[in-house]
Amino acid sequence: MIRLEKFSEEDFTQLIGWINNERLLMNWAGSLFSYPLTQRSLEWYIDDTNIKGVSDAFVYRAVEEKTGNVVGHISIGGLSWKNRSARISRVFVSEKGKGYCIAMMKEAIRIGFEELGLHRIGLGVYSDNIAAVKCYEKAGMQQEGLQRDVLLYEGEFWSMIEMGILEDDWRSLVAGRDFH
Repeated sequence: MIRLEKFSEEDFTQLIGWINNERLLMNWAGSLFSYPLTQRSLEWYIDDTNIKGVSDAFVYRAVEEKTGNVVGHISIGGLSWKNRSARISRVFVSEKGKGYCIAMMKEAIRIGFEELGLHRIGLGVYSDNIAAVKCYEKAGMQQEGLQRDVLLYEGEFWSMIEMGILEDDWRSLVAGRDFH
């Protein structure tokens, strides 16, 4: 099982160690950060986060409950309290956390619908990240479209698959099978 806890300054060094090359940073965060990831950029990233009803982002570390090891990172951002919608972003599973992507996603989705009262959760994933697409589908997300050539990186265009899940979809998943 995975538990999501507030990502804090204590987690910066570990995340910086995980995101150890420019291509990985681009895949994880698009152009939000420049390489290398720094303490200062992460301070900005978590400023005013994780305050229900106020923040437009909730940033988490993923903790494996049996061992207490931090195995990943995930955020729920772009919150529109008025429209009850948000986007999951910056999903990262560490080497020791391989196999936890689905559990991380399910927990983020659960938090979004149960704790934050959202109606819709979306995300974007670069189309060549097949493992992530499969993970997100297994967690209940549905492909909704493709944005072609949205990012130019090292002379190569990357396309983005848009995915989403609605509150009613999630409730059906939870009622029909073990979602946890």
